Amino acid sequence: MANNSYSGVKNSMVEANHDGDFGCTLKELRSLMELRGAEALNQIGESYGDIQGLCNRLKSSPIDGLSGQPADIEKRKTVFGQNFIPPKKPKTFLQLVWEALQDVTLIILEVAAIVSLGLSFYKPPDAKRENCGRAAGGVEDENEAEAGWIEGAAILLSVICVVLVTAFNDWSKEKQFRGLQSRIEQEQKFTVVRGGQVIQIPVAEIVVGDIAQVKYGDLLPADGVLIQGNDLKIDESSLTGESDHVKKTQEKDPMLLSGTHVMEGSGKMVVTAVGVNSQTGIIFTLLGGGEDDDDEEDEKKKEKEEKKKQKKIPGAQIPSASAAAQFLLPFTVAKAQYGAAMEMQPLNSDEGADAEEKKKANLPKKEKSVLQGKLTKLAVQIGKAGLVMSAITVIILVVLFVVDTFWIQNLPWDKACTPIYIQFFVKFFIIGVTVLVVAVPEGLPLAVTISLAYSVKKMMKDNNLVRHLDACETMGNATAICSDKTGTLTMNRMTVVQAYIAEKHYKQVPEPESIPSSTLDILILGIAVNCAYTTKIMPPEKEGGLPRQVGNKTECALLGFSSDLKRDYQAIRTEIPEEKLYKVYTFNSVRKSMSTVLKMADGSYRMFSKGASEILLKKCYKILTANGEPKVFRPRDRDDVVKKVIEPMASEGLRTICLAYRDFPASEGEPDWDNENDILSGLTCICVVGIEDPVRPEVPDAIRKCQRAGITVRMVTGDNINTARAIASKCGILQPGDDFLCLEGKEFNRRIRNEKGEIEQERIDKIWPKLRVLARSSPTDKHTLVKGIIDSTVIEQRQVVAVTGDGTNDGPALKKADVGFAMGIAGTDVAKEASDIILTDDNFSSIVKAVMWGRNVYDSISKFLQFQLTVNVVAVIVAFTGACITQDSPLKAVQMLWVNLIMDTFASLALATEPPTEALLLRKPYGRNKPLISRTMMKNILGQGVYQLVIIFSLLFAGEKLFDIDSGRNTPLHAPPSEHYTIVFNTFVMMQLFNEINARKIHGERNVFDGIFNNLIFCSIVFGTFIIQIIIVQFGGKPFSCVALTIDQWLWCTFLGFGSLLWGQVISSIPTSRLKFLKTAGHGTQKEEIPDEELEELEDMDEIDHAERELRRGQILWFRGLNRIQTQIRVVNAFRSSISLYEGLEKPESRTSIHNFMTHPEFRIEDSEPHIPLIDDTDAEDDAPTKRNSASPRNNNNAVESSNHLLPEPPITGTPSAPGSPLHSLETSL
Repeated sequence: MANNSYSGVKNSMVEANHDGDFGCTLKELRSLMELRGAEALNQIGESYGDIQGLCNRLKSSPIDGLSGQPADIEKRKTVFGQNFIPPKKPKTFLQLVWEALQDVTLIILEVAAIVSLGLSFYKPPDAKRENCGRAAGGVEDENEAEAGWIEGAAILLSVICVVLVTAFNDWSKEKQFRGLQSRIEQEQKFTVVRGGQVIQIPVAEIVVGDIAQVKYGDLLPADGVLIQGNDLKIDESSLTGESDHVKKTQEKDPMLLSGTHVMEGSGKMVVTAVGVNSQTGIIFTLLGGGEDDDDEEDEKKKEKEEKKKQKKIPGAQIPSASAAAQFLLPFTVAKAQYGAAMEMQPLNSDEGADAEEKKKANLPKKEKSVLQGKLTKLAVQIGKAGLVMSAITVIILVVLFVVDTFWIQNLPWDKACTPIYIQFFVKFFIIGVTVLVVAVPEGLPLAVTISLAYSVKKMMKDNNLVRHLDACETMGNATAICSDKTGTLTMNRMTVVQAYIAEKHYKQVPEPESIPSSTLDILILGIAVNCAYTTKIMPPEKEGGLPRQVGNKTECALLGFSSDLKRDYQAIRTEIPEEKLYKVYTFNSVRKSMSTVLKMADGSYRMFSKGASEILLKKCYKILTANGEPKVFRPRDRDDVVKKVIEPMASEGLRTICLAYRDFPASEGEPDWDNENDILSGLTCICVVGIEDPVRPEVPDAIRKCQRAGITVRMVTGDNINTARAIASKCGILQPGDDFLCLEGKEFNRRIRNEKGEIEQERIDKIWPKLRVLARSSPTDKHTLVKGIIDSTVIEQRQVVAVTGDGTNDGPALKKADVGFAMGIAGTDVAKEASDIILTDDNFSSIVKAVMWGRNVYDSISKFLQFQLTVNVVAVIVAFTGACITQDSPLKAVQMLWVNLIMDTFASLALATEPPTEALLLRKPYGRNKPLISRTMMKNILGQGVYQLVIIFSLLFAGEKLFDIDSGRNTPLHAPPSEHYTIVFNTFVMMQLFNEINARKIHGERNVFDGIFNNLIFCSIVFGTFIIQIIIVQFGGKPFSCVALTIDQWLWCTFLGFGSLLWGQVISSIPTSRLKFLKTAGHGTQKEEIPDEELEELEDMDEIDHAERELRRGQILWFRGLNRIQTQIRVVNAFRSSISLYEGLEKPESRTSIHNFMTHPEFRIEDSEPHIPLIDDTDAEDDAPTKRNSASPRNNNNAVESSNHLLPEPPITGTPSAPGSPLHSLETSL
């Protein structure tokens, strides 16, 4: 590639002239961007002279950028392309219809309908029908026989309806999702220089030749070449798989690639490739267009593609739009560094990191959400039951028919009768299938989707931009929120309110006259050059408003401070532009300070530093006095300043920042800039300022709501502990008189690590329940805390943790949390990518809204389930018993499908769109293992079921007498529809309609009409269903097997339906606690009991064989037996001596030995899946000890996981007599 020498370039310039008069072609730039490091520099040198030359060719100025004239921008777009990667085409409506048709039950129905159609057209050669037995006889006039095809056609029609509805729902979901994606993309802006002005433009507007400013936390939107950089480090793992951060400098490696993350520093680059021509774009094109985020099938295809891809490109990492793959990567570094702190597993392959990356890339973002898990499980259970019922129905019908025809009537099998018999069998088959169709709750996934999509749409209005649908529902279960302080709980409008300068502590901003002018000059110079040049204070948008703060808010406060001192920082910046800064040490979470070096005219260097006061003061050995002279600053003086200045400031909730400088005389030559410890010492303190960041007015109330809703709010901040404590008290996180902990990061780490420095879960368990404030914390501490809380087994319920974050380094914690909230305004791109929900207004109170919506989703699903299951139970029993007794289902196939449509599709729309109410925040969160169907709901389902069955059977077997009509039972094959059965069908539907109103309340409330008119969708659906029902009954005729009814009959049907509302009141009067026999249903899949990382590791190992799982289940049960005995013995012993009851449960050895005892050699420790509540359904009535035990096998994991993390497979011997092992305690005590 480097061979097109200068002449080659000249030729290309000739071509380029056709190409829009730029000095280089698209092709050249593309090949340039494929080079790295020295090669790239040589190429730039050969082709363009230097980077300046490249800018000239692109007609761009490194200082003023592009002119920004529309014509120029358009021209660039036509020549070099737009910064937009076209997404993959969405599925067409027809494809979605085709997918909906793949449903097994529908296929069975279609087959049955087609067979039935075919047979109805078959005319047997004039066989005497009478010879074919009673059932076939019956007086059939010609036109009745003609009408035989109607049923088949009607079934096909209803199948088409169901398919179209499903396809339409999928299509609208897809459309909404695309809307959401494009909205996320539009929100993404990037800073460029145009016409000498620094402006923010949408990422899609960036063109080749733009001068872009890059800073910490950016996700680069295009490829470019670095023009000027300060301490710039980039994480390129998303493209190269290399997890080390790459240092970028003009001299060594100036190539910046799209899709990579800026981890430190800042700089400017000239854009050289955008959209499909950028490195990310090229890979995307290889992958066949963009991909969208949320299609499971796509995910699978993608994974296959990626695997293939990775075989082709060794070590290449494919950025996908879902970016889950990309963003797992930056953190593998972090993982490697913090060793056992985070979950890692021994790599089983020689390819080492590469294999690790691949695994990471193909991991799902998070496991199935709790709700999906529970629903899938429930749906499978119901489906199985339905299958069994339908099979039995078919068998009984066939047996009855055969016995009746060939045995009781003693008829021979007549060839001529065969088609008629087959027609009967097909009819029975259709009845069986309809039972199955009604039993299978295919509306469940639909209800979830509708409910989530509806909530997501509405949550946009509440400033929650949801990136992953399931995050919305997980939020409803949240039990803990770990929130940042700055910007989330506070307004992120920082102002300097106190200062310690020239040996005096000012409680307000001092007058400039009271400060020695030499000190003032140094101070203002330091503030101006040692704040990022991207940070500025702009005039207010509205007259009389506050000035706008752009960029880092702490730096804005300092710039504001210089304005308060009547000095202009902008003048200094104009005099010393960013290019003239000699060296910049940018702020990062390790340094906790920022320094800028200037080269003075006399060849000496002066470095300005600013940072956390207690950290920088330790590095100061002088301080500027009242006359502006430096004097020695001893440790004793430092302690005085800390006590008298910093602590009082902090206790008022101020953030303290120390400003200092250091001179390096020219005589000593140039210092070694890479030796940071030496450079950053021997400073002279200029002043300490106290910055106030007021608490957002709505936060205390929001936190009160959270606490009332059973959610613990913890504050995790990088700030000083006194500041943090003061703000926490103002917010209401700390209540006076509470028993709580406020720790600093150091102390927290000391307490959770053992002597070897490894993190132990038990130690975390001792701390987190009381911890409310974690100050001076590093990103690792945040991650450790989140992981510790999630993995903890101290409390019965597995904690569900939400985390807020804005910085690049919050990525791991955001990913680890059940729900990660990123800040829409202050957040970096990296944080947004790792998050599940973006808070568009950075406000804590929006999180409370998210909780409300999440709980509402959960309740909507439960309402739907309560309604759905009642219909299921009743319809299946009616069809089943009816078929067995009268050899014909009272509800015909088409009627069943109509009922299925009301109860599935319509009900899911009606019940899933209930708006949330504040009352949702008055109850505690449901746990991860709380069943979907509570006992109250079970009571309602059974109660309503009994009522409906009684009514239907009374009508079925005594209806003809009550209404004085002909009986519809035992009619021949193609008999016309009867009034009797029409009344049964109509009453059935009426009962469902009124029961839908009952289903609106699931916690046993009396008033089911409460707030019914707030939900227009609900009202219109109930009303609409009623109208359609009238049409079906009055005009449905043969296809729906209906006859028009009289007004009285209609009134009776409606009255019987209305009865279910009255009966509902009776049911809610029965206290649930009395009905001990009711069981709950729809517990989480047992996977929920496994902490996430282990799940991930399970995913990584090849899937465990299910038979093996069953075996293990046996072991666990045998184990639980042992455990029980052990606990009982321990209880006895505890009463003899006074040991604590749980002593043995805490011993790590006992845990490992239990594990070794259970684990097959080929499974790793982390693998043994604790399927806990299998036998004892730990419900509220269970006594405490069993609960304690049922948790204990799960307890084992974490101890093992944290302490011997990178162990090889444990031996299987089991060391039965290891002290503390269950067998040992059995031996000794027995």
